[in-house]
Amino acid sequence: MAESDLLVDLRDLSFADTSLMLDLAIVARRLRRAGHAMRLCGPQPQVGRVIEIVGLDRLPSVVLQDFAPAIG
Repeated sequence: MAESDLLVDLRDLSFADTSLMLDLAIVARRLRRAGHAMRLCGPQPQVGRVIEIVGLDRLPSVVLQDFAPAIG
């Protein structure tokens, strides 16, 4: 992780909807244009699932870390 990358600690977030995902995508796009990345760290299973469903983790400047998807 570069010093100028944005670290978003999601460990204490128990709910997220698509409006948050859109905001995070906008920030990620701006960071990418500036040559930086955004790291989404430690989301709760339900928040991590929303991130995966909307595809936020597939954006070029977004890294999802410390998330273990539920099996099943």
